[in-house]
Amino acid sequence: MLKKLLRGYLRTSLILRIVIGFGTGSIIGGLLWAYSGVIGQPATETVVQFIAPLGSLLINMLKMIVIPVIFFSIVTGAASLTLRKFGGIGLKVILWYLATSTLAAIVGAVLALAINPGSGSNLAGWERLIGALGMDQSIPGASPTLTHSLASLVLSMFQNPFEALATNNFLAIIVFSLLFGLGIRVLLESGKSSVEHRGLESIISLLNAARTVIFKLVDWILEYSPIGVFALALINFGLYGKNIVGPYVSVTLGVIGGIVIMMFGVYPLMIALITHQNPVRVMRKMDEAIITAFITRSSAATLPVSLHTMQSRLKVKPELTSFTLPLGATINMDGVCVHLPMFAILAANMFGIDLTLTNLIILVITTVLASIGAGGVPGGSLMLLFIILESLGLNGAQIAIMVALATGINPILDMFETANNVTGDMICTYIVAHKEKMFNPDFQENQ
Repeated sequence: MLKKLLRGYLRTSLILRIVIGFGTGSIIGGLLWAYSGVIGQPATETVVQFIAPLGSLLINMLKMIVIPVIFFSIVTGAASLTLRKFGGIGLKVILWYLATSTLAAIVGAVLALAINPGSGSNLAGWERLIGALGMDQSIPGASPTLTHSLASLVLSMFQNPFEALATNNFLAIIVFSLLFGLGIRVLLESGKSSVEHRGLESIISLLNAARTVIFKLVDWILEYSPIGVFALALINFGLYGKNIVGPYVSVTLGVIGGIVIMMFGVYPLMIALITHQNPVRVMRKMDEAIITAFITRSSAATLPVSLHTMQSRLKVKPELTSFTLPLGATINMDGVCVHLPMFAILAANMFGIDLTLTNLIILVITTVLASIGAGGVPGGSLMLLFIILESLGLNGAQIAIMVALATGINPILDMFETANNVTGDMICTYIVAHKEKMFNPDFQENQ
């Protein structure tokens, strides 16, 4: 009987399981909150404390995996940058990716400020959630204040990597990973001895194998996530009740709204201004890849469809798409860049953090850098929340609350984000192909 239940559980779509877990936990938690006056507050807290370890386990597993995912994804991605082969074209591709990610982060930040999710929150209620999750509010970590200058941000990016690991300095880990991967690539292309070349190739093979193993661990964690989401939703609604609905709705609408602005505003405008072509006709040919990304929630899983779309329907030469699209699936996460500022503003409102213009600039920069580590895996944005929230100066318990809030709606947001990510990859590829005249001979310029 137990085997049948487990087999049926695993055969059910992951996103459906997460939605069911979130819905069921929300309903039970809402009922506990609504009838706490009847059954008694101690009884409600007893139920919450009993179920809380299941939610805390999911948060701890995500914390366990986030740094390995970032490190191996960025190192292998940077080591695969064959810039010598493409020369200036490769640099242009990377600059376009960074430009669209920055635009997405700005859109996300501006929209978050306009919506202002979580404004007027009751801090005491969130502190109860910290206690329910079994976390000490005195957990070592920075106080909730932001870095005060861009100079200090830059300095914090260059740190002993082992110290960065010990102190959870994610930006320093990202920078070191990038430099390490680029170092491997430079040595590979410098024409050194065959022995050294084989050694470097072996390192890349080892890192790719390690990345594959880490992604398998991510798969296992995601299989458990419906149970953790159920527990976290029950805790959130059981202790905070209907007051938590507002932040959920505002963040969800904000992220989806930002992605709509990118896909139906920013990208068409880029195509029209740079290529002088009809953006509707161009983007209509991308629909198969966009829909696949929406369903799979993975830029990496959508890659074969993206390659087919760009080569067969938009006639971009394979030598360009084989470089730009796999690279984009690793480092270009425009949807994530819309998502992360929304949760950062929510956290600032929940925990009383004052944001200045300098703080917002730092938030945009941090978001773009953090998005490089998403790695194209389902739920990658959830792990990147740790980076953004740490840059706000939140301690471990406060970050746990934000991750707990995000887990329930993340599968829904992830679908929209991935569609945006893949669209951004294809738009940048198409623009570079247009500028460099890298289309097949049968391509019609005025389509």
